[in-house]
Amino acid sequence: MAGPPRGLLFHLLHHGRLGLAAAFLAFSTSGAAAPMHQLLIGSYTSEGGSEGIYRMQFDAERGYIEPQPLQVVRTQNPSWLTLDLNRNRLYAANENGPEQPDPVGRVSAFIMAPASGQLSPLAQQITVGDEPTHLSQSRDGRYLFVSNYGSNANPGGSLAVMPTAKDGTLLPVTQIATHKASEKHPERQQSAHVHSAVLSPNGKRLFVSDLGADKIFVYRYDPAKAERPLSPAAPAFISLPDGSGPRHLTFSPDGSQAYATLELSAQVARFDHVDGSLVQRQLVDLAEGGDIAAHSPGAVHLSPDGRFLYVSDRAETNRIIVYAIEENGSLREIQQRASEGREPREFAIDPSGRFMIIANQKSDQLVVLQRDPDSGLLGDTLQTLPIGRPSDVKFIDRAGR
Repeated sequence: MAGPPRGLLFHLLHHGRLGLAAAFLAFSTSGAAAPMHQLLIGSYTSEGGSEGIYRMQFDAERGYIEPQPLQVVRTQNPSWLTLDLNRNRLYAANENGPEQPDPVGRVSAFIMAPASGQLSPLAQQITVGDEPTHLSQSRDGRYLFVSNYGSNANPGGSLAVMPTAKDGTLLPVTQIATHKASEKHPERQQSAHVHSAVLSPNGKRLFVSDLGADKIFVYRYDPAKAERPLSPAAPAFISLPDGSGPRHLTFSPDGSQAYATLELSAQVARFDHVDGSLVQRQLVDLAEGGDIAAHSPGAVHLSPDGRFLYVSDRAETNRIIVYAIEENGSLREIQQRASEGREPREFAIDPSGRFMIIANQKSDQLVVLQRDPDSGLLGDTLQTLPIGRPSDVKFIDRAGR
């Protein structure tokens, strides 16, 4: 059976006939069922009418998110999601803090059914800090590393180490690390603000980006020290320009390079990853001589093949910047693509590499863009789906779910 004409699909999608369009889109042009994936959307429930975590179905043939969620998990401000597919667990950072309906920062754990992806509550623990904004997991699955951003200057932010039991149950925090602020920015650097903690590819070092300190701190990971598995590495930190505000970090697939977004100075830093530390090699200006305040780099991700780097730029620009990665790891800008919304906080490339899903936080929408895996360029807008205050996008990379 032949697939539906593209003109008919366009007509259905753009005239509100989503049900009929979805029925057509469930089939490829050969008549066979299209490959389907599931994706999880984190969000802010304290504003924008969101209810929590959304489990959605994604048609990987057409680049289409089914509008009706498969499941809605009600939990407060699940702004960041981390998957443990080995144990079928999902961990969510509940970015709570002062003046929120729930003022206590927490991490929530969920069981994910292997066949269906259905989520069921497992456990919850406090993070001993305010506004946990990022989670990562040790390679052996024994610990979660929680970035407590801590908006208020007192007490500020911290890094928390939260053990997990063999079944994925959360245990109380056993270690807290704090840093000294740079105090360069009069409002945003009067205390530490830990924004992310990312493991090295070999899992032996933890790189902690502290927006308030203008440093990326480096910790050795030693699971033999069960209560305090982290200790300062040598060197203990990588200094960045005054007032730069490091936010997120990602490593190249081979581990030789690392790339970081600097939120306050509107820059992207490239590093060589050498002997468990980072050596800065390149600093790319997003503002290009313009008003730095009009830019706010946030998410940073590599393409599945490691050939391209994507950076979200928020504030007034609201765009995705695409860089080609040269043989030596250097960045060469090849595209600036509008995010089609406000505040592109996070984004994800689907497992096929043919689509990008953007979480436009302040315009309450998910946007699906076409992507060319060969050139790395972002193309047409395929879908805009309303959803309250989306903040994170994670694919459950198991085709057929």
